[in-house]
Amino acid sequence: MCGIAGAKNKQTVENTVEHLKHRGSSCKVKEYGEFSLAHVLHSIVGEVEQPLGEDGIISANCEIYNWKDLNEKYGWETENDAQTLLKLLEKKGVSALEELDGIYAFAYFKDGELILARDKLGMNPIWYAETGEDFVFASEKQALEKEDFKPRELHPRRILKYDLKTGEVCFENREFFEIDVDESKELEEAAEEVKELFVEAVEKRVPDTDLALLFSGGVDSTMVAAALQELDIDFTCYTSGIQHGNVNAPRDMEWAKKVAEEMDLELESYEASLEEVETELPKITDWISSTSVVKNGVALPFHLALRRNSSGVSGATEDPGSSTCGDEKVVMTGLGSEQLYAGYHRHQGYLNKECLSGLRSLFENDLYRDGVVSFRNGYELRAPFLDHELIEHALTLPEEFKVKDEYRKYVVRLAAEKLGVPEEVAWRGKTAAQYGSNFDKAISRLAKDNGFDHKQGYLNSFRSKENNRLAALTSGGKDSNAALYRAARRNNEISCLVNLSSGNKESYMFDARKTSEEMERQSEITGSPLLVQQTDGEKEKELQDLEKALGKAIEQYDVEGVIAGAIASTYQRDRVEKVAERLGLKVFAPLWQENQENYMRWLVREGFGVQITHVAARGLEENWIGTVIDEENVEELIDLSQEYGFNAAGEGGEYETRVKNFPKSITGL
Repeated sequence: MCGIAGAKNKQTVENTVEHLKHRGSSCKVKEYGEFSLAHVLHSIVGEVEQPLGEDGIISANCEIYNWKDLNEKYGWETENDAQTLLKLLEKKGVSALEELDGIYAFAYFKDGELILARDKLGMNPIWYAETGEDFVFASEKQALEKEDFKPRELHPRRILKYDLKTGEVCFENREFFEIDVDESKELEEAAEEVKELFVEAVEKRVPDTDLALLFSGGVDSTMVAAALQELDIDFTCYTSGIQHGNVNAPRDMEWAKKVAEEMDLELESYEASLEEVETELPKITDWISSTSVVKNGVALPFHLALRRNSSGVSGATEDPGSSTCGDEKVVMTGLGSEQLYAGYHRHQGYLNKECLSGLRSLFENDLYRDGVVSFRNGYELRAPFLDHELIEHALTLPEEFKVKDEYRKYVVRLAAEKLGVPEEVAWRGKTAAQYGSNFDKAISRLAKDNGFDHKQGYLNSFRSKENNRLAALTSGGKDSNAALYRAARRNNEISCLVNLSSGNKESYMFDARKTSEEMERQSEITGSPLLVQQTDGEKEKELQDLEKALGKAIEQYDVEGVIAGAIASTYQRDRVEKVAERLGLKVFAPLWQENQENYMRWLVREGFGVQITHVAARGLEENWIGTVIDEENVEELIDLSQEYGFNAAGEGGEYETRVKNFPKSITGL
């Protein structure tokens, strides 16, 4: 992978690309009439300099695994995948993207039109901004922020087309993967297919250079190691962790060492100090342009496992001197297994829908962070679990293959055993990277030592800009307000509130009981402007009204994403995701699969004055109407939910609420 940038103003490009030099060893900026393109080269396949072309011009960050097959198909003789991509675009236009097997982000300029596109999972990033007479894009958000632009990420399922003459931007949407379950499939057969497809996915991602593997000793990274061994590929494993005070030794480091010894793997492990974490955290928040506790907690073990001297890599971070990596340019990771095979505890209910939702948001939750951190250490990231054939196969599997007995990712564990992964590793429980490495505890300790009550406040102190500009879907009830509250505390700007005023009291999507006065009061309290969209509440057609409302939010407030208050309703969450995707918006659902009993207690502790306005469940008498939930009656409500079997948070419509009082910190968000 490489770095790309462009703008109408050449000086803008030159300034922007200065912030991308860590992505490669050489940089070129070329002017093509009214537009300038830049390319930072991190070569894996050949040394062909970009931008390149004659009729059409391309600047690409790509790893196309089937480029030689495409050359053979069309009779071309190109030196690398970028040249093949250019020829394909010249021949067939953007429809040719469906022929590609690989990851890419590119700018293609021809006849006064600029096209920006990326692979539909979003492995390779593009950020862009429109300002006055200029249009600018770059591979990283921080590169645009440092030039005082307000960037937004190009959604992976959208192709952007920019007309230089008119300044008009339009989009073409792309289809995503779909669920297509094969109920006739047998479990053992499926496990064998997973094994074979996975080995093929690993093989096509093996570079001609030395290879690194980010290794935790868990089933996913060990499965990558086993596949590489079967393919007789040399590689080095890297892991990191931290132990401080009376904290136990990091479990992932212990497992990594144990498994490496058992499987005869070459392992480099690095134990960080608390002082190093304190030094590196501000850098990471800047690199990934986010103060998310989860993102930074996961980035730390990744970064510290790979950190090395900058030999041959422009912009790489300095090594602490205790452990250095080799000459690798590529690092493999087990990322993607959790999303494909329902590995998280939040994956409940309709498992394949949960998996598809996880894949949709992977570019926002994981891929950008991991890609940026890799490049800061001189590596290109490759994730074999995200191979398209493997994804399509995973979405054909019956849900009982994914969660069985007490095990998640059941079929993957069977496949891992078939591949030679030790039994105790194949069936080892899931521990998230930030916990297994102890870096989450390190962030907690540093937050406390620096006088912060919460990790989030500590991380927020490193960044002057908000993480995202968001529209908050709100009904005036407790869930939409709680979701808004959490999103704001996570350093997001609540650019506007969006209310769908429904004429249908039976709508599954929108609440018809709230008054305009209540909505205006919420807007006044939060300090966020309110957009109200009328809807008849007719099933499915009401989504067209939601799309209109969110379109207005984009146009008027330049929002990048939308906050949804869904807790367990797949019906609501999936429909919001589909509408948002058509508009190029990210979806944030900070309450998703929250333990409903703990959530109700949290609302009271945080200072929400939640009043019940309507009841519709056995066990909830009318005397609950008008009740404001407090420390005492919340326990009574929870007891009733357990006795009568309704959702403690009213997620199934068992009761409706409005928020009478808000936490003090929500005012003027």
